Order: sequence, then C-alpha cells, then structure tokens
Amino acid sequence: MSELLFEIGTEEIPAGYIQPALEALAADAAKKLRSLELAFESIRTFGTPRRLTLAIDGLQSRQADCRQEHIGPSKKAGFDGEGKLTKAAVGFARSRGFEPEQIHVVTTARGEYLMVVEDVKGQETSVLLPAVLESLVRELVFPKSMRWADYNMTFARPIQWLLALYDGAVIPLTLEGLDSGGTTRGHRFLAPASFSVTGIDSYLSGLAGRFVIANPIERKAKVVEEVKRAVNMGVDTPGAQPVLHEGLLDTVTNLVEYPYGICGHFDQKFLQIPEEALVTSMREHQKYFPVVGVDGKLLPLFVAVNNTRVEDQTLAANGHERVLRARLEDGLFFFKEDRKRPLADRCPELLGIVFQNKLGTMQAKSERISSLAGRLAARIAPELREDVIRAAQLAKADLLTAMVGEFPSLQGIMGRVYALHDGEKPAVAQAIEEHYLPLRANGEVPQSLLGGLVGIADRMDTLVGCFAIGEKPTGNKDAFGLRRQAIGLISIIRGLNISLSLMETATAALAGYAEKLNQQTEVAADVVAFIRLRFENEQMASGLPQELVEAATSVDFDDPVDCLARIEALNQIRGQESFRVLAGSFKRIRNIIKENKETVVNPALLTEPAEKELFAALTKVRDKALPLLESRAYPSALLELLEMKGPVDQFFDKVMVMAEDEAVRRNRLNLLTALGELVLRVGDISRMHVE
Repeated sequence: MSELLFEIGTEEIPAGYIQPALEALAADAAKKLRSLELAFESIRTFGTPRRLTLAIDGLQSRQADCRQEHIGPSKKAGFDGEGKLTKAAVGFARSRGFEPEQIHVVTTARGEYLMVVEDVKGQETSVLLPAVLESLVRELVFPKSMRWADYNMTFARPIQWLLALYDGAVIPLTLEGLDSGGTTRGHRFLAPASFSVTGIDSYLSGLAGRFVIANPIERKAKVVEEVKRAVNMGVDTPGAQPVLHEGLLDTVTNLVEYPYGICGHFDQKFLQIPEEALVTSMREHQKYFPVVGVDGKLLPLFVAVNNTRVEDQTLAANGHERVLRARLEDGLFFFKEDRKRPLADRCPELLGIVFQNKLGTMQAKSERISSLAGRLAARIAPELREDVIRAAQLAKADLLTAMVGEFPSLQGIMGRVYALHDGEKPAVAQAIEEHYLPLRANGEVPQSLLGGLVGIADRMDTLVGCFAIGEKPTGNKDAFGLRRQAIGLISIIRGLNISLSLMETATAALAGYAEKLNQQTEVAADVVAFIRLRFENEQMASGLPQELVEAATSVDFDDPVDCLARIEALNQIRGQESFRVLAGSFKRIRNIIKENKETVVNPALLTEPAEKELFAALTKVRDKALPLLESRAYPSALLELLEMKGPVDQFFDKVMVMAEDEAVRRNRLNLLTALGELVLRVGDISRMHVE
C-alpha cells in the first residue's frame, strides 16, 4: 500500500469555490480509483486560496490479475448442422483476439452460449495515475471558470504549478504545457520560494513552516483564535466578544493561508444605523467580524483578518477603518434619507418595479397579497384582518428604499425598522419582516400569525401566477425558486399550525389575476399537487417511510395540518400486529370493491352470521369513530377501527362476497365500501401492507 499526493497550485481561487471543489475532487478520485479496481484506505483533501490538494493513504500498488469471460452467440447460432463453427462464432473469437479453437460452450440461465476466457494482467498504479490525475483536473467544475494565455483548458483561476507524488516519486504529468514536479510553494508574501516535499507529512509540515495552514479545519480554528486575540488585545471594554458568524468564518478561512487578526474602531455615530444594517455592511461587504458587549449590543469595533502578519498594527487598522468608514457613511446617509418619507407614501411607486413581465408590477402583487391575506385572516383570525391587510400593503415598500437598494439582504428588516419609525403598530412592523421567513430550508419561520398569513399569501400568489403562465419547474430549471416557495409555505403552515384549504387558497389567488390571465381551472390543482410533492419529499427526508406518507396524502392533502396529524397517528400505530393484519384486509377490500361507491346496506339482505356481525361491528365502531375523526383525534379513531379486525377476518373466512344473487352481492360490496370509506378518513392503509 502506498500514498498519493496531488496538489493543483493556482492563482487565488474565490473563497466560495474551494470547499465544493475539494468535495468534488475527493468524490471523483474515489469513483475513478474504484472503477480501476484500486483499493485505498482513506482520502483527504486540503485547500487554501492558492491550492487544491488530494492526499490518498493506503493506495493499492497495482491492479489484481483477473479473468474476464466474454459471452458470444448462442450454441445454436455458433455451430452449423455438421457441428462446425459458423462464421458468427469465428468472428466473435477473432473480435476478442482469440483463435476459434479457444471457444468454450457454457450453460447460462438463458441456455448454452459460446464463451472465450481472457486472462488480464493488472497494471501498475503508477502507470494508471497520470491519466487519472489529468482527468480530475479537467473535470472539476466551478460556478465560473476562465481560460488563460492561449490554452483551451478552463479552471477557476490559472494553474501555476502541479505537485504529483506517488510514494515519494514524481508522477509524470503534462497539462497544457505545465509539467508536474515534486515541489510546492509557501505563502505568497511570507515564504514565496518553492521547496521540495517527499510525501503527505512533509508537505503539511513544510507548508506550516512557511506560513500556510493547508488543513481548512485547522485554519478555521486559527481564524477563531486570531479574532478573539485581536479583541482581547485591542479592546478596553470588559466582556467584549466577537460575533463569530459561521458563514463568515467559512468565507474568511478560504480567503487566507495564514490568518492574522486586526481590531479596528469606527465612530459612535454609526451606531444610529440599525444593527442588522451595520452587521451586513461589515460582514457581507468587508468580511469583518462585529464585536458586542456583555449586553449583546454592538460596540463601535470590528475585527479584520489579514493574510499576512503585520508589524504596524495601528497602520493596518487605520486602513481597514478608512474602508469601513466610507461604507458606513453611505449607510448612515441612506438611513436618514429613507426616514424622511413614510413607507406608505412609497407604495404607489411599486408600479415602477416589474414582478414578472406577464404577471405585472410589484404594486399589483401587493394588492393581490393584501386581498388574499385579508381573505385568509377573515377565515382564520377575523380580529387580525385589518392589521394583516395593512402589513401586506406595506410588505414590499422597503424595496424602494436606498438602504435595501444598497443591501438587498435587508429587505423586510428595513421595512420593520421604517414602519416602527412611521408609527405603525409593532405587530404590523414585525409582520413586514416575518413575511419573508423562512429564508431557506429549515430556516426560522414567522413567530406571529400576522406574518405567517402575509407570507402564505405572498408565496401562493407567486406559485399560482407562475404556474398560470407555464413557468413550472422542470429538472434543474426553477427560475422563480418555486420549489423554495412551496417548501417555505409548508414550513409556515406547519410552524404556526395554520389549518386552511390549499385548494381554496390557490383558487382565491388565481382569482386575483382575473384581469391579467385566463382562469384555467387546472392551475389551482396543479399548484396543490406541486406543494404536495414537496411535502411528501420533506416528510420522507425526515425518515418516514414513503408508503406511510402516501397513505395519508393520497386520500386528502388539502389541509397540510390535518394531513400531518393523520401521518403522525398512522406512524404511532403501524407497529401493532393488529394494524398490519387490518391493512392487509383493507387491501383485499380495495381490490374487491374496485369502482363501487354505494355504501347503503340493507340489513334484510344480510343472511350469513359473519356478515351480520361485521355490519353490527361497523355500526358500533362508526358511531364511536366519527366524532373522533371530526375532532381530528386520529390516534383514538384508529384504535377504534382496530376493533374491526376480528369481524373482517371472519367475514372473509365465511362469506362469499361475489354471490350469484345480484342484490346480495351488491349489498355485500356496499358493506365493504362503507367500511373502506371509514378507514379512508385517516388514510389508504392498503399502501402500508407488506406482503
């Protein structure tokens, strides 16, 4: 077993490209080695802005020898009437490099066939690696790639050197005129010279001694250490702590090879700017870490992370402060200017923002959202209707503010801030911010029903409008993020336990486009089906079996809260033996009744004791179960339905359903249909039956 070290040295790669590239590099390497039947113990990757590195331990030194069996034509086609090989048989042998005399006849599952056996000698790993490594480089995909010089190859940034070692020996590899070698380079500024390495350990230690921390995990820990050190050394305020945002940590980690923290200050006047705007300016634009006091409030401090150790820290801090000051001056100006006009005065100007070319402007969307949200509130929480409509009217107004224009990620947040400044109700201001939540899968959902209703209206308006103009997601194409919109809608409904009819809501949303689009009746159904698919995927991703989820959704998905309750009830009871038996019986019932819809049973036509017993049990159970079903006490209702197991078993053992007498046959089918309809109030449990 041997080790492989492969480094692609480059100009500085964008921070967001590095981790996905390392993951792809490891996955592709594993796939290629397995396809060549080369075993390995482990694959590690290292990466900095200037290098992507693959390290493989315990790599098999050569392929194993093997025998390959090549099956040819059938024996019938391979021999003529005299028992001699046909032209087809001879051609088969020679196409594989064999003489006709080397053909064997073997018996397979399909009959007797001709076969030749090839002894394949395994190749040395060192011979196979050049092609493998070249393909790894050429097949790496980045969000944006570039060409350089007169080369045809594309990569994230120009490749400057290649380090390729197998057991300490250089793997000969030429890529666009660049030859591989046994050297790498240290930090661009602190140790730029090339140096030789002999393996993975000497590579890592050599880089560490030249101001490069190659391991991203170790470098991230060093970033955290440096940020905290900078605060401790540069701040007099007791208890001051940096805000270590995980996303910013990941970005900064891949911006530097050796981090060095610098603590800077900014003017107290900038603390007038809303905290979210201040943090966004530092985090997104400058990649600086904010600093807070013991009370959790922002201090006029920040930490920048340099890629080089700086002797004059004051000079370095001054440079960062000048850059940030310009940003914050703009932010403070925008904030003051925005507050000169109430949000409500900006609403008419939404006419100038196009929501979608075929669906009209943001002003029209705001009006539709207000109408739909008001309708939802009237049904769910009438006392909130006025506030819901007001929040919906103002929800998109902050898109016209200078602050959101500069920092788009602050939409909704600035709407809340400005609404409070304008004297709007706190609940309305909160709803303006919350209607955008969740921002991502498994993200935070609105805390208020007010914000939830506006968020549902907003998403349903987008879904229905896009479906109506044919902009449905297909494959990887989802220009309007409709999958995310559907998942967000489900998250709001589930998070706030909002019971509503999706079909009614979608139909009402479609009516909002009456002057713009033809009212196609199938649009609302298509939207609900799309939401249902997202819902099912989400439930299965949480670990629930597909058959359980579909047992509930297949009978009724109009109210997701109700559907969730039925899924939970089925999940609780599915392990009981009596339920498994009842599910099997119900599957038999579904197969027998087929298209029968009638449920009226004539007791006078019940002649067999078993069918009389089943009818009596059904009547008794239905009287107990229906109130439970109406109150959505599904676990208790299912327990009542389990009482049917015995009578159902007896019925199938003793009674011939398809009797010759048509009236008796129809009566028995109606009895089973009535039983089936009761069970279907919870779910189609026949889907949960395991043979």
